Amino acid sequence: MIFFDRVSKVYPDGSKALEDATLSIEPDEFVSIVGQSGAGKTTLLKLLLAEETPTEGSVFYESTDVHTLGKKQLNEYRRKIGMVFQDYRLIQDKTVYENIAFTMEASGKSDAEIEADVPHVLDLVDLGDKIWNFPNELSGGEKQRVAIARALVNQPDIIIADEPTGNLDPMNTNDVIHILKKINDMGTTVILTTHNKGVIDSLGKRVIVMEKGRIIRDDKRGKYFI
Repeated sequence: MIFFDRVSKVYPDGSKALEDATLSIEPDEFVSIVGQSGAGKTTLLKLLLAEETPTEGSVFYESTDVHTLGKKQLNEYRRKIGMVFQDYRLIQDKTVYENIAFTMEASGKSDAEIEADVPHVLDLVDLGDKIWNFPNELSGGEKQRVAIARALVNQPDIIIADEPTGNLDPMNTNDVIHILKKINDMGTTVILTTHNKGVIDSLGKRVIVMEKGRIIRDDKRGKYFI
């Protein structure tokens, strides 16, 4: 599904963010990417989203080089990817329902689809009873579950969770990881970046370790190793 073919990224100041990275991610995989700050994790994600352009190499989704897509095709491609961020990025003056509906509206979904799908996706993340709450009425863990629901509602092929538990306590961290595993079990590819050793060690899934822009380790059932 996803293939990085000898990808490097060098910024104008000469700094190397990524060097000769080759990796493939299959449909339905759960992959964790770990490494210290500056290791290249964020650059890897930006290249996958075509927010950055590689200096060398190519990034493929299925058989298409994502950096050759026109604007319309690129928008269609990005709709296949749901993003979850550490800082939630919820709209504070909108309810939980409205936050998720807003994403569906941007994708051209009808009112009937929104009314059907928003409650369903909130049930998936165990927040059906919070549908009319505002973000400031939610705990950090609940906010992150809303963010996951929002990323999931348009049924993407891939969920990218970029440090989704960075602001959460252990109990809420476990809840979020459980939901990501459930999403993966339903057939969605999950790409997780995290500094949380406990999360990585408990998952028993594939782990890619990055250091100074290079992939230094790729284990099918890995542990946290830096």
